[in-house]
Amino acid sequence: MADTVREIERKYEAGKDTGAARLPDLSGAASVASVTDEGVRELDAVYYDTADLRLAAAGITLRRRTGGPDEGWHLKLPVAAPATPGARDEIRAPLTVSVIPRALAALVRSRTRDVPLAPLMRIVSRREVRRLLAEDGTPLAEASTDTVTATRLTGDGQGEKATAHWTEIEIELAEGADPALFDTLEPLLRKAGLRSSKAPSKLARALRETGLGDPRRRPAAAPPAGARAGDHVLAFLRAQVEAVVALDPGARLGTEDAVHQMRVATRRMRAAFRSHGKVLDRRTTDPLAQELKWLADELGVDRDREVLAERLRDRLDELPRALVRGPVRARLRTWSTSSRRGSRRRLTAVLDGNRYLALLNRLDALLADPPLRDAAAGPPGAVLARAMLRDYGRLAGSVEHALATAPGHDRDTALHDARKAAKRARYAAESATPALGKGAKRFAAQMKSVQTLLGDHQDSVMARGALRAIAAEAEGAGEPTFTFGVLYGREEGLAERDERELPGLWERISAQVSAEAAALPPA
Repeated sequence: MADTVREIERKYEAGKDTGAARLPDLSGAASVASVTDEGVRELDAVYYDTADLRLAAAGITLRRRTGGPDEGWHLKLPVAAPATPGARDEIRAPLTVSVIPRALAALVRSRTRDVPLAPLMRIVSRREVRRLLAEDGTPLAEASTDTVTATRLTGDGQGEKATAHWTEIEIELAEGADPALFDTLEPLLRKAGLRSSKAPSKLARALRETGLGDPRRRPAAAPPAGARAGDHVLAFLRAQVEAVVALDPGARLGTEDAVHQMRVATRRMRAAFRSHGKVLDRRTTDPLAQELKWLADELGVDRDREVLAERLRDRLDELPRALVRGPVRARLRTWSTSSRRGSRRRLTAVLDGNRYLALLNRLDALLADPPLRDAAAGPPGAVLARAMLRDYGRLAGSVEHALATAPGHDRDTALHDARKAAKRARYAAESATPALGKGAKRFAAQMKSVQTLLGDHQDSVMARGALRAIAAEAEGAGEPTFTFGVLYGREEGLAERDERELPGLWERISAQVSAEAAALPPA
């Protein structure tokens, strides 16, 4: 069984001409009342990676460590856009097995695919530990001086192994401690001749100092000046592929919003394939789009009902108590959890399956050897602007058709189609923003406002269907169904409100788009 903890730490090394790194007395820091000596620990860790360092390139470390209170298998994953620098999620497994635990190997499978993991580096540390305490004895952080020896376990072609030695200071916050503590410690550390380490981890420094370099990937930059339309489309797709791969561990672990954002990335790719058929040959991208739709559907098995259940709970909270008859909340809980039994197991099976890994490999192959068409070599402004306006034209036709359709099931379907068209137009604008700037960004915001309104309408349609099903279950159990009827009526009213607001919103946006279209690069 693996456990997850949020690790927040910073590393320091001796400044130039300072000598060996030494930990100063930190009891003078504002919130530190005392410092205790916790003795010396001998830590021995073997780090694993693929031969081409795929984990290190993504800022991920996987190790088996003996010694210390937390000895075991440790997988450290970067935190997406961390509010606190130095934050990583550490997933731990016990030393009961000598091979990499399956649970940890699965969490990096989107990176490793079918490439084996093997021992890469052995890092032995002699750790002198100090504990920083608040006035009431509450632990604030652990400050340690590590004397490190790193030995590369992969040969250099001559049968030799490289070794590196250094000393570093590591300060790790205690659970629940305020990250502002780092700021109070910085002056004392700088005064002692310490500076922030250039390497984010021991492994990163070991790779650099044993001759393997720094494999970390830099964040994808916007295409440079002079880039063609194809460069912009591929940059957009590359960002979405990386998002899917990076979100995979969070989807497996149940991290908040990971599945939703992974699904959004698949939709952005599908939209880009359709919008930019003049740039990328659809004979190649259409089959990929079908596989992306399959993945999005699998990711949505649990997500859609979760969103719907939250909506129904919110609507129930808005009702006066007198209108809530019977065990309504319990019935909602039963409905919302009934389909979730085994859903995590199903999602994990999908992500472990050959079909998913084949899709990732095919996406990589597309980016490595893209099926470019003539428009890919064209000026990005004109090519991407045309794609935006084509998608806007489709949206306009969908909205006009929906507004002309009589209220009822057919209009609901037409409005849902319009929502999907708005989403596609929005994603086309997002892919064009690096080339077109503020105009495309405003266009994306306008499309999002249409998408949001139509999305709320569709959620109301889905909520009414769910309420009918839940009421039938309640009736079968002999429970009152009055409250479900009240909620149904309210959802009808919300849908009617959205339909009344749509013509005015669309009129305003149409006028804005028409005015701004004149400023776009000529077709």
